[in-house]
Amino acid sequence: MLQVHIRSAGYAEGEPIIHNIIFSVVSGELVALIGANGAGKSTIIKAILGLLPHMDGTVSINGGGYAYVPEQPVYYDYLTLWEHMELLAAAKMLDTGWEEDAEELLRIFRMEESKHSYIGQFSKGMKQKVMLMLAFLAKPDFYIVDEPFLGLDPTAIRDFLTLLQKERKRGVGVLLCTHVLDTAERICERFLLVSSGELLANGSLANIQQLAGMPNATLMDCFDVIVRQEQYE
Repeated sequence: MLQVHIRSAGYAEGEPIIHNIIFSVVSGELVALIGANGAGKSTIIKAILGLLPHMDGTVSINGGGYAYVPEQPVYYDYLTLWEHMELLAAAKMLDTGWEEDAEELLRIFRMEESKHSYIGQFSKGMKQKVMLMLAFLAKPDFYIVDEPFLGLDPTAIRDFLTLLQKERKRGVGVLLCTHVLDTAERICERFLLVSSGELLANGSLANIQQLAGMPNATLMDCFDVIVRQEQYE
């Protein structure tokens, strides 16, 4: 569904930030993109979205399009929550009945009372909920989600994960960029570990444990060992 083959990419010519990033995500798969701050995760996402001025490589997303949920919410100050949903429905030419899906998302995320409020008045967590609701409303074939857990309360995280699993059953693929490794370990079946702009590991938790030489260790412990090994080589 998603195929990425980036030989090098960056923001300035001759100054690549990421190198040799090769991976894929298939239908129904939930893959975590993990790494420390400055490791290159955001640059990889921008490369996938076609937002880098300099890239040597190819990226393809098959199917009926994708939805991107940014780490920092993006919205129009002069539109209410419901007007954002109406705008999305018009832009994506959603089928008749999208209003019922929108109302259901408002109910799931407990945002009914904020339906006609301006998003600029919302808290960080509420703004993050809006980004997630708009993504789910679009019903894409692929999701790219950047740090969705920041600002969400435990109940909202549970609701998000429940919807995400439901979407996977529909056959969508998900690339999830996160620092919350304990949650990633619990919900994801494969991990892409990035450090210093390169892909150090691509595999299941068992693969990561083997690479770290730490059977039965947590993803967080394995992550720390693998990154330290790379730094000292």
